[in-house]
Amino acid sequence: MKRFLSVLATLVVVTGVAGSFLFWQATRGVAADDLEATYLTVDDRFLEIAGARVRVRITGPSSAPPILLVHGFSYSLESWDAWAADLETDYRVIRYDLLGHGLTGPDPKERYAPQERAAFIGNVLDALEIEKAVIAGNSLGGLAAWRFASSNPERVKALILVSPGAFSINGVGDEPAPIPPAMTAYLLTVPEAGVRASAQLVWGDDGKITEERLDVMQAMMQREGNGDAMIASLEEFTLPDPSADLAKVRTPTLLLWGEKDILIPLAHGERIASIMPDATLVTYPGVGHAAHEEAPRATVSDAREFLARHIDGHAPQSDENPSVQ
Repeated sequence: MKRFLSVLATLVVVTGVAGSFLFWQATRGVAADDLEATYLTVDDRFLEIAGARVRVRITGPSSAPPILLVHGFSYSLESWDAWAADLETDYRVIRYDLLGHGLTGPDPKERYAPQERAAFIGNVLDALEIEKAVIAGNSLGGLAAWRFASSNPERVKALILVSPGAFSINGVGDEPAPIPPAMTAYLLTVPEAGVRASAQLVWGDDGKITEERLDVMQAMMQREGNGDAMIASLEEFTLPDPSADLAKVRTPTLLLWGEKDILIPLAHGERIASIMPDATLVTYPGVGHAAHEEAPRATVSDAREFLARHIDGHAPQSDENPSVQ
């Protein structure tokens, strides 16, 4: 994580932040209407959920078992495109842009702390009249997912966590860590080179990053109000010792971790797996922090096998060979 901030700091200074800041100062970001005209699909809808206008995308049979996919910090629901395309044949796949992210935009009530994001998962399920679902999350979304499961076990059929937050990183513990000025500048201006550098640190193999993906990432971060919201999120971000709450998660859990994850190292996954009563850890050589994006075929295959075992009652054969711990 420190390397991530160091690289961003250099790029923000060197690669046109002055022009980007003037753009941000004049517009406070890209107009929501413009982004919606470009990125909304026929499967998208805006729902009023607990006082916020939230972009939700639902695909797959309405009668199929529901699975909620929750993206990570600074990303949007597009992060799960590959998984959704596969899972929607057999599941009701639900995605939403987190508060202060994507096309959802800032939360009028500023509910950005991890425990508030966890509670909001329940608000989403309530709005969709879903009593119980499979929940999958990456990074910040994974942190919210397991926290929700810890407090609401009766509402979670199974958990799939891709490099979720849990233990202290980058000086964040019981209290938030100071936000480096370079990170503030990056989140407010979102220069193209900074987005590219960020993605290169998230992916284990940056050759797999497409220009189309970078364009979407930059556009969603530049939505008006999102920069301020993400800064507010970091100002409320804490990671107190999670051990007691992790031990409460008795829901069947699949942990997926890239072995080249430099943002939340694999050692954290091993600790989580050792504490959760019913967790299996699967790792992927050469893969970074967003394994569901970088290795979609292998990860969704493992997810399907896990779901078949715990939701459908049988375990299909897999042609992938990840390292299972």
